Amino acid sequence: MSGLSEYQLIIVGGGLSGIAAGIRAARFGLKVLILEQHAIPGGLNSFYHRQGFLLETGLHAMTNYAPVGDKRAPLNRLFRQLKIPRKSFKTHEQIGSQILFKDYSLNFTNNLDVLRDEIRSVFPDRVSQFDKLVLTVKDYDPFAVGPWRSTREILGEMLDHRILEDMLLLPLMVYGNSEEHDMDFAQFVIMFQAIFLEGFFRPHGTIRDFLYELLDHYKEYGGEIRYRTGVQSIIKHRERVEGVVLTSGEELKAAMVLSTVGLPGTSKLTGWPDDPQHYNGQMSFMESIGVLPAEQRRPVHRQSTIIFYNSKNSFDYRRPEQALDTSWGVICFPENFKGLPESDHFQIRVTNAANYEIWKQADRDEYLRLKKQWRTRSSEVVTDIIGSYDAGCVCNDAFTPLTIERYTDKAQGAVYGSPIKIKDGRTPWANLFIAGTDQGFLGIIGSMLSGVSIVNQHVLNK
Repeated sequence: MSGLSEYQLIIVGGGLSGIAAGIRAARFGLKVLILEQHAIPGGLNSFYHRQGFLLETGLHAMTNYAPVGDKRAPLNRLFRQLKIPRKSFKTHEQIGSQILFKDYSLNFTNNLDVLRDEIRSVFPDRVSQFDKLVLTVKDYDPFAVGPWRSTREILGEMLDHRILEDMLLLPLMVYGNSEEHDMDFAQFVIMFQAIFLEGFFRPHGTIRDFLYELLDHYKEYGGEIRYRTGVQSIIKHRERVEGVVLTSGEELKAAMVLSTVGLPGTSKLTGWPDDPQHYNGQMSFMESIGVLPAEQRRPVHRQSTIIFYNSKNSFDYRRPEQALDTSWGVICFPENFKGLPESDHFQIRVTNAANYEIWKQADRDEYLRLKKQWRTRSSEVVTDIIGSYDAGCVCNDAFTPLTIERYTDKAQGAVYGSPIKIKDGRTPWANLFIAGTDQGFLGIIGSMLSGVSIVNQHVLNK
């Protein structure tokens, strides 16, 4: 591996963090290559086709909404870093979302006052405590290196109302928590800001449109991407890495390598950490997608963008003992964003926590039986909330923890990665870094900012 590097930066993984990192590095003249093992980009946030319909994975909604003029907002900072005009990125805010428990409900929008007024109505003696929590979140630096702090304990001290605490935690955990039962307060702050202080939106087009717009921008700066190109290992020499070995056996030299495949994935390529099982996340999901004709859309289907439901008044975020936990989950209406044009069809997407091990142990026939059985059970629960819908679907599909693991390389289908985060992105090798979920950034915007931040901190300074 002597001589000049073939690439100044090789990025393992063509998801949004890798693409954003590639744009940022290529913008400054670096010779960059993204390696993606699948035929299309996106990783966790990608797309596929069934029965003539484009179905998105990952993207229920983007978090971190901000108007064009808010220069400090993560969304607008990201676009400045990528040198993409923010005004060219048309956005649609959520109509409004709900948190439904057995005996309680809270509505929220991208205006925090709506949630505050709801809390005043449902939990009138907790409004001042909620206001103090908001101030704490605004003043907290979630990216400062520090010890793990229990969100459950902090909320218990600040709110002292378990049902309200659980109601606030449901959307934040299901949208970005890699731990069971509790979450690091830094992660709570990131998600609280992203969902309650900034809010949900989606781009004007599909995730496919968004991905290829980003890749066109990347290629304009001279960046390269190879599809169907897996990485077998990262070549190491003492305290540095020298490149990668592809599954084809080809070797590529690199001055620096950025891994976006998570800690367990990086462990497979390097042998670090020594015990990759310790870094495996436990939280994975099954998602069912139904496409219905527009004429079957009822008023209840138009009222919410996302419904976070729980059939109990207590909430425990954990891997279920059965193949699926239908007692809580997410119902998303991807067309319910302000200003989106009417279409001939609309979708209902339902997400539930799943047990990876049960799905993994099933043979093919049992796997298909499980998918059918648990999709039916999930739709029965959802029917109690939004009315009957399943029989009217013209297209049905579902993906499981095994699908997630296969197409994203997330160990055990853990969509939010390892519960252990490497906030500075460093590894034992001076020129190998990690970005994405296991750096601690969450959501689509967070994931992209993760890639940008690693390039800014470690790559452009070399």
